[in-house]
Amino acid sequence: MDIVDDDNKAQTTPRIPITVFTGFLGAGKTTLILSLIQRLPKGYNVVLLKNEFGDVKVDSELARESNVKVTEMLNGCMCCVLVGQMKNALEEIRDTMSPSRIIIETSGSAFPAPIAWQIRSLPSFSLDAIITVIDCLNFKGYEDTSYTAKLQAQYTDLLLLNKYELASERQLEDVLDRVNDLNTDTPKVPALNGSVNPDLVFGIDTSLFGLDTKEADTKTWAGLVDPHHMDNEVDVVCLESSTFDYTLNRVELDKLLGSIPSDVIYRIKGLILLSDPDGLFILNWAFGRYELTPVTREIVGVRVKVTVMGVDMQRWVETLRVGLGIGV
Repeated sequence: MDIVDDDNKAQTTPRIPITVFTGFLGAGKTTLILSLIQRLPKGYNVVLLKNEFGDVKVDSELARESNVKVTEMLNGCMCCVLVGQMKNALEEIRDTMSPSRIIIETSGSAFPAPIAWQIRSLPSFSLDAIITVIDCLNFKGYEDTSYTAKLQAQYTDLLLLNKYELASERQLEDVLDRVNDLNTDTPKVPALNGSVNPDLVFGIDTSLFGLDTKEADTKTWAGLVDPHHMDNEVDVVCLESSTFDYTLNRVELDKLLGSIPSDVIYRIKGLILLSDPDGLFILNWAFGRYELTPVTREIVGVRVKVTVMGVDMQRWVETLRVGLGIGV
């Protein structure tokens, strides 16, 4: 019986390239990634490793509805709390899905450095690029209060300007001024209609965060990468109900979500059962705009299951709780 040494095997087997997408809450990472994957040749096997806040697999459900292979990591950030689990997840993808490439979509609060160091330490994988998605409509607001958003914009190989076509000329000028102040030299590419050419984001072969510079880089990141860094910027609350005696229709949902201030609550994402149109939907709300996607597979026992993210949002969480008929 032959004994195969994993390290020697990795030296002869091509490394699996990994592209990491970062970007603050609601920047549009998932929509952009799903559009990107749909533009690839059919024989090119891409697997998405998705890190989500809370335990609601919203973006993973969206990916499945788009027939994308997806693995999720929940209840923590892969740059700190889940950093050991990322290694296990990547190796499981390698062994069970035989990917041509892996795309990692981080949570909105993730720092790129620890993720990059871990990828570089694994012999079966190579870090192709770190891509940061910028929300042209809202970056100016959350960049003022989020050091994570600043770091994501500074340490990246490419800045994708999402929601570009929705922004006014003044908004675009403001966001470009702010991004250029943070990162002058990195290319900045509009992602029109939430889409980007794969040739722009694949094959970059980044030199960011090499293992040989880890010790020096660690000093830069010291004090930032800790298990509670997300708590300093974003509050996360999960709202859930499995009782079916109270169901909203689309008009009522519009009115409820229209009352929520986008400078307090950044994201609402989850599953919600509606009476008109009838059925279970994926709710994806970001900074005042939202989409509903029908769920085509059966999910038993869910009427409402959403994760709410923002700052100082206790009053508005209660508004949502009452409006969604949870505990009333």
